[in-house]
Amino acid sequence: MANNKILGLVLLVVGLILLFFAYQSSQSLGDQVSEAVTGRFTDSTTWFLILGAASSVAGVAILLLGKSGRS
Repeated sequence: MANNKILGLVLLVVGLILLFFAYQSSQSLGDQVSEAVTGRFTDSTTWFLILGAASSVAGVAILLLGKSGRS
């Protein structure tokens, strides 16, 4: 397996894990109260969402658009 594909898979998995943590964090009581009062998520939840989405998109892009390894 080419190094690019491994990197793409790792980024995709890390991104999905971060998105899972963002979902779990957004369902917590503290985050629910904060969202009800301020209208937005806490900083940690927002960072989980941003980094998870960016990592997932980068992983998919590398897997789909990356050049295959030289033979």
